[in-house]
Amino acid sequence: MANDPGWGNRNNDGPPDLDEVLRQFSRKLNGLFGRSPKGGQSPQSEGSGIPVLPIVGLIAVIWFATGFYIVDQGSRGVVLRFGKHVETTLPGPRWHMPYPVESVDVINMEQVRTIEVGYRSAEGGSGRSKELRESLMLTDDENIIDLQFAVQYNLKNVEEALFNNRSAEESVRGIAETAIREIVGKSKMDFALYEGREEVAVEAKKLMQEILDRYNTGINVVNVTMQNAQPPEQVQAAFDDAVKAGQDLERQKNEGQAYANDIIPKARGTASRLLEEAAGYKLRVENEAQGNASRFEQVLTQYQRAPEVTRQRLYLDAQEQILSNVSKVVVDQKGGNSLLYLPLDKLLANTGGTPTAAPSLNAPTTTPASTLPEIDLNNLRSRDSFRSRDRESR
Repeated sequence: MANDPGWGNRNNDGPPDLDEVLRQFSRKLNGLFGRSPKGGQSPQSEGSGIPVLPIVGLIAVIWFATGFYIVDQGSRGVVLRFGKHVETTLPGPRWHMPYPVESVDVINMEQVRTIEVGYRSAEGGSGRSKELRESLMLTDDENIIDLQFAVQYNLKNVEEALFNNRSAEESVRGIAETAIREIVGKSKMDFALYEGREEVAVEAKKLMQEILDRYNTGINVVNVTMQNAQPPEQVQAAFDDAVKAGQDLERQKNEGQAYANDIIPKARGTASRLLEEAAGYKLRVENEAQGNASRFEQVLTQYQRAPEVTRQRLYLDAQEQILSNVSKVVVDQKGGNSLLYLPLDKLLANTGGTPTAAPSLNAPTTTPASTLPEIDLNNLRSRDSFRSRDRESR
């Protein structure tokens, strides 16, 4: 107080002089900017060096301008007032009380984040390293498998994601490992490795979402992708042999089934054809038998009416049918006719030769007429002897 030059002039009971306070503030501000008052200047000239109020107003405007921010589409702005959540803003231009009163965190809700379970990808995507502590799992049939998968997730509730989780990535990784171990522990090894991989991924996604919602994490599981599923490296060779044996078994089954599919239809077709032929043969024989029986009955009726005529007619019909199929010439010697007519065209046609013109009755013959019947008779006797021998051999 003793260093204050205006201390002695003040009234101890009255309020301080506002003009004097502003002058003192102006002098101190000039000292901060390196300006000192010149000798001989009055206090009024010292106080009017720099305008204080515009500077203070400019600083206030700049401070208020720092409170403006923009929330992008698909994001949310979380406003904290002295560390306490006061509101969540939607996309668009927004304003909040500048720091240190309020602060804002803009969180992207639609960004898809990925975590890896059972492996870690190297930087730049050049390779990956296994995490056996996470990937080795026990199946329902007491076999160990090496399972690696990736989980993709985003946020569905920004307040829960920020204030209910200390580390969202570690939470998702732990829940994913718990869910996949539970599902694999209820499945057989072959199912988890081969035909059930997609089903295991779907069930794991469903169970993960249920657990995350139970703890109000505000996380939404987008997809679960199986990266690799195989037996442990120590038994990989034996497992490959077992798989090859199973594949050979399936191949042989398929070959046998293909052979059966080729043979069975052919056999069924042959059997069906034979049945149809047998049915046709049966029908033909029955119809022939019925026709013969009907013809015999008709002949019998005619025979009962005129036995002699019917017998003679049957004999003539039989002889006509027999002789029409043989190449023989019957010569009547009783007639005594020296001129004979031989149907050579018909004989050659029956034997397959070329027909020639039949000899004329007026054509001269060098062979005696009496020798022709003898040749024919000898021929007839020889054929009859052959037929009798044939019948005896039968």
